Amino acid sequence: MPVRRASARYSAFGLLRKGLSHREWPPAWRQHDLAKSYDVLIIGAGVHGLATAYYLAARHGITNVAVLDKAYLGGGGSGRNTAIIRSNYLTPDGVRFYDRSVKLYESLAAELNFNVMFSQRGHLTLAHNDGSLRTMRWRAEVNKLESVDSEVIGPAEIKKLVPYMDVSPEARYPILGALYHPPGGTIRHDAVNWGYARAADALGVQIHQNTEVTGIDVVPGQGPLGQVRGVQTNRGPISAPVVVNCTAGWSSLVSALAGIRLPISTHPLQAAVTEPVKMFLRTVVVSGTLHVYVSQTDRGELVFGASTDPYPSYSMRGSLEFTEELAGHVLALMPSIAKLRVLRQWAGLCDMTPDFSPIMGITPVEGFLLDVGWGTYGFKAGPVAGETMAELIATGKAPQLIAAFDLARFAEGRLVGEKGAAAVGH
Repeated sequence: MPVRRASARYSAFGLLRKGLSHREWPPAWRQHDLAKSYDVLIIGAGVHGLATAYYLAARHGITNVAVLDKAYLGGGGSGRNTAIIRSNYLTPDGVRFYDRSVKLYESLAAELNFNVMFSQRGHLTLAHNDGSLRTMRWRAEVNKLESVDSEVIGPAEIKKLVPYMDVSPEARYPILGALYHPPGGTIRHDAVNWGYARAADALGVQIHQNTEVTGIDVVPGQGPLGQVRGVQTNRGPISAPVVVNCTAGWSSLVSALAGIRLPISTHPLQAAVTEPVKMFLRTVVVSGTLHVYVSQTDRGELVFGASTDPYPSYSMRGSLEFTEELAGHVLALMPSIAKLRVLRQWAGLCDMTPDFSPIMGITPVEGFLLDVGWGTYGFKAGPVAGETMAELIATGKAPQLIAAFDLARFAEGRLVGEKGAAAVGH
């Protein structure tokens, strides 16, 4: 459903009018006084929380919704990721889920009337040995069964897509082939966050920044561990029959406030960006063997990332060791970029589950819902996570797309097993 009120704000005529009048644009979302109660409280103003709020209002007419964030909108994982989009996963559940997200991303700019700069430039996952090549063929077949465009290609085809790639047999890490996924690409994460925020605001949703949840009120009720009644914040108590944990990096701590223990460990994930150069890399390149991925932005910078740090931590500081190791791995793939200068690096927090898949749905506390455990792949799933969580809240029934990701699977031994396609941090 298009956002009518918000759609009138941005147009070529509006841009000209604002430019000639020398006036600033009005705020994209409004400031509100914090009410004492809401129908739904969403903790976390990242892409998952904002998308859930938007789809609640746009698809289900539930507008008495507040999104709370202890800092600022998009300041967590949604603003620190490298914004790579793909659906070439290994398990059928994962492929179907992320394919729906890619389709939502494809139409998101038109729906929100906000350019999210989605560039489907293709995605290459390199195979450096026979074992990796077998896995790529396996993934390609699973993708095809789910009508997702993926195929295994050889070194000659890789060279055509990435001319600067060293695909010679004498390379330090010889490339035997790659899984090529044409629908994959990159997107502007800030634009996605802002687009959802202004669209949700236009439909009546309230966004409260600098509002930290310090407690979750649980009373005896229908659930095995009780029923949620609201939250405590640094700005006072708020009551609500539904509270959704959409946090990243802190999800286990937030859930613990409701008495829910999650099988999650939190690890830093680092990335870096170089100075801008003329466009030469038109696909996303990933190497699981080297634990590295690289893409080039529209402005010309190269964005590098790797796997999560091996130790659990809540630190978001970069390290020189990361940059040195990452640079060495990238140069093993593309020696010709050796003189590029790294401008900056940063880190975010990733909540990792044992099966490298999210936790979504109900909990033993009635009314307390989870959309957490997204590891290094949460931004890819922002739209579909919001869509399915909104449906769960509105109907009381979990959509089939998220049935495999419920919390109970860990106690029942139904792990998803997505590590083969989700272990590299992209």
